[in-house]
Formats: sequence, C-alpha cells, structure tokens
Amino acid sequence: MFNLFPQKTSDCERGSRRRFLLQVGSLSGYGLSLDMLLRAQSAQAANTNAPTKDVNCILIWTRGGTSHHDSLDPKPLAKAEVRGDFSAIDTAIPGIQFSDQMPHFAKSLKSFTVMRNLNPLNGSHSTAEVIMMSGKKFNPSVTFPCFGSVVAKEHGYRHNMPPFIQVGTQVDHRFNGGLAGFLGIEYNAFVLPGDPNSKRFSVRDVTLSRGMTTERLQRRQNALKQIDTFQRQLENQPQTLQAMDDYYHHAFSMMTSPKTKKAFDLSREDTKTRNLYGRTNIGQSCLLARRLIEAGTRFVTVSSGGWDTHRNNFSALKRLLPPLDQAFPALVQDLKQRGMLENTFVLWMTDFGRTPIINSATGRDHWATASMACFAGAGTPEGQVIGQTDATGSKPVGKEYHPQDTAATVYQKLGIPLDTVHHAPDGRPIKLCEGKPVPELMG
Repeated sequence: MFNLFPQKTSDCERGSRRRFLLQVGSLSGYGLSLDMLLRAQSAQAANTNAPTKDVNCILIWTRGGTSHHDSLDPKPLAKAEVRGDFSAIDTAIPGIQFSDQMPHFAKSLKSFTVMRNLNPLNGSHSTAEVIMMSGKKFNPSVTFPCFGSVVAKEHGYRHNMPPFIQVGTQVDHRFNGGLAGFLGIEYNAFVLPGDPNSKRFSVRDVTLSRGMTTERLQRRQNALKQIDTFQRQLENQPQTLQAMDDYYHHAFSMMTSPKTKKAFDLSREDTKTRNLYGRTNIGQSCLLARRLIEAGTRFVTVSSGGWDTHRNNFSALKRLLPPLDQAFPALVQDLKQRGMLENTFVLWMTDFGRTPIINSATGRDHWATASMACFAGAGTPEGQVIGQTDATGSKPVGKEYHPQDTAATVYQKLGIPLDTVHHAPDGRPIKLCEGKPVPELMG
C-alpha cells in the first residue's frame, strides 16, 4: 500500500515526528522496507569515504548445506555408501569431474573457479549465515555485519537503487546472520519476497498501488512541501529538516524513476535471455540480480532454500541441482557478454558440506570440515579448481581455506580495506576482517 499521511510522535531526531510514511510495502522478515532504506540514503549523502574500486557482487546462497559429494566434488572410486547414486562426468578441464547432475557447470568450467578445499568451520544452521556471510566466528553477544551490509555502509547508494538487495527469503536469521548487525538496521538488505519466475511477481516497494497515479503522487509531494514550509517557520532544526527533505526527495525519485521500475521488470528481458537462465525460481532470480546490478545496486544476494537433505538426498538433488546448474553458468556468460563480468564478483556458497556416509534415510547430514564454493568475475582467474579433499570428501588435503579468507577475498575485490574499523554501539572498535584473500582468486 502507499500511505502518505501525517502522524505526530515526540521523537524528532529519528525523523519520525510526522511520519509521512512512504509505506509502499512492509518489513519482510528482517529485511528493509523502502522508507528505512531511503532514510539511510539521506544519511549516506554525507559520507565522504569514496570507494577505491567500483566493483559489484552477486552472492548465490543455497540455504541448508549443498552436498559437495553430489555436485562439484564427487568420489566415483569410493564405496557405494560414500559415492551415492550419481555418476561422475568429465569437465572442460582434463582430469576434473563433476556430478552428472551438473552438466552445464562441467561444460563451462573454463569460465569460473571452483574451490574444493573450503573448511566451513561450522555444521549448524543459522550460525552458518553468521560465519559464511561475515567471515567472523559466531559470537552470541555481538552480531557481525554481513558482506552486503558492509558494502552498503562503505560504498553507499548509486542512482536511486538500494545498495544491498536480497532476492528471496531463504536466509536464516535466527542468530542474526545475513544482517547488518551492529552497523544498524538501515544497512540491512532490501528484501524481495516471492518467485521471480511467477507471472504475478512484482515489487510492491517500487510500484504505485492500485488507484495511485504519478499525478496524484506529485500532488501529495507538493502538499508535503507546503507542510514542511510551515513547520520550518515553527522549528529551528535545519539539519533534521534537510535530512527529511532529502529522504522524501529520494523516495519520490525512486517511485517515479523509469530506470528503477525497469530494473525490477523481468518482462522487459527477451525470451532467449530468460530461457538461458532457466524458467525457474533460481534462474530468474539470477537474471533479476543481473538487472539490479546493471541499474545501480552494489550487492545482491540470491537465496535458494531446501538444500538440507537429511532424507532422500538424491531425489531432492535431482530437483534442486539442475536449475542451479543452468543458472550460475548462464549468469557468468551473460555478464561477460554485456561487459559486466570484469566489475562484478560472482560467488556461490552454502552453509557447510554434508556427511561422506549416506544415512539410513538415504540422506546426508551436516558436515563441518569440508565444503565447496564457486567464484567468477572481477579479475578472478578462469578455469581453476583450487585444492582437494581426501578420498571420502571428509576434509581438505594440504592447504585449506576458511570463511574469513573468502570474506577477505570479497572485500578485497570490492575495494574495501581489510583493516577498516567499525564501532559497536558501546564504542568498541571492531576490525572488519581477520582473513587473507585467497591468492588463487586474486589473479
């Protein structure tokens, strides 16, 4: 809905004194609605910390823990209770094999890098989002910000687009993972619920509600200006009023900007491109992510659920893996063809790995010492497989990397110094990252 009527409260400092709510939607879980994002945009206007590199990021997050054995690190020579139901197929790189459920990945391997020696250092849902999306150990007393929130704070807004958007609601927030944490809720993701593959998919926060025309919206803006003028005569709070003016200016700009509306409208893509990604939730979510980056968003998380395969692992993965297998290589290919891959870092990560031994329910359980990830773009060397696991996929052999190292890689790619210091609400300084960028990914 779109509600723009004055209400009075006593708190002027937060700009909610008269709450002309640009209520074009509501908080989605722990996500951020348009009005909160635009307040943050006004505050960010004063931020003079310009980014050293203008690189964007798309994170594909498969919630639940995708089995590394049954996707990118098969063990065809292991016993049946480890090997599982799937066969191994050759890839574009001699000697490297993937699961037979990943033919597009296998064919396109020379376009991206696979990491097989990732030790996720965790085997628990929800803490996984904390650890994997921030590179920090779980701490019940401090919520560390995720990558997208740090990007939103450090790099701010571009055009009229929120800097951090999450497509889908498949991020586990029970322990505050995937959130802005101590940076403040204004840096949380702008969440897009729903299925982008659905014909009914729309983004309420950038769409005028039924019966609301642009002309009517303009009349409300003019009325707001008149009320502001009157209140300026009664109050001597120029900074607060200016911030609110900026806030409403950006709100109206986003609501009426043709470019912003186009970014969310997948119907503008031609059929060939949509089919390239696959007419699936994750396929069209990845396509939407590309459009959002193109329009000015800096960090997009594409979330996909259902990957916690304690039961019927193989039947579930026969349904889950093919859409991902099509979407990820398509995204990389599309970005490259558009000249966007060199300034867009793409990565696929999941909670953790899964057990080498198949359980009695034909499933695999949580596994805390071995997992995998994929990377492309922003100078990432192509056609690599980094590291390996042992004969049963239980642990990395030799050198291994950890979540703090993938975090350091993300920040390095996006031009955010690893020694950046943020401050907790009590004033305590907290260093951004303790890891080191993965050298094989830096080029």
